[in-house]
Amino acid sequence: MISIKGLTKSFDSLEVLKGIDLEVGKGKVVVVIGPSGSGKTTFLRCVNILETPTDGKISIGEQEIDFSRKVSSRQISSFRRLTGMVFQSYNLFPHMTAIENVMEGPVTVKKEAKQKAAEKAEYFLSKVGLADKMKHYPFQLSGGQQQRVGIARALAMEPQVMLFDEPTSALDPELVGEVLKVMKDLATEGMTMMVVTHEMRFAEEAADEVIFMADGLIIERGKPEEIFSQPKAERTRQFLRLIQ
Repeated sequence: MISIKGLTKSFDSLEVLKGIDLEVGKGKVVVVIGPSGSGKTTFLRCVNILETPTDGKISIGEQEIDFSRKVSSRQISSFRRLTGMVFQSYNLFPHMTAIENVMEGPVTVKKEAKQKAAEKAEYFLSKVGLADKMKHYPFQLSGGQQQRVGIARALAMEPQVMLFDEPTSALDPELVGEVLKVMKDLATEGMTMMVVTHEMRFAEEAADEVIFMADGLIIERGKPEEIFSQPKAERTRQFLRLIQ
């Protein structure tokens, strides 16, 4: 589903990603872990081209972009529609209800009829456990509920791949579980997912593969039980000792 080859990203003279190669199969969940400053978030933002890679190729499904050549805004827009992204902050429109927030993308970007978009929004809000909160405004919702609206909003665009950038890092500890449950349900249903997270328990329980990044490189990758129980790289062992 996702193929990444030779991905690099530099900000002026600072090389943040130093040549990433990765394949993610359809319906697989890949969790990316690593210390702050390792390039995890930049990597994820490059996958849906919120950051334009300096070089390399990314393909999702049948679409591929080669960043060694000039890339048009039309290519980027078309490619970005294949992904749904959930951020650390919820970024909901404060003047819109939950259902209006979820409808906004399909109506504005995909030009769907409002009735169809409303039905779809109701479905996805119910899917994330918010059937009773559809008419609530963001200020009336907890952080966990707002993040679940964010997930529903991404799902409403019917992406082929879901990307999560530390989706629980801004939440109070007691609200983390409700968001992780939704993500686990999506994984069980076969959604292709890439997740940057510090939630090691989620990585152990839901990931098909765990990737450890440091210094802009993939240092080690493997099944959760391999990475957490028998890491091969010393850098991985150092990281896990600090967080466990």
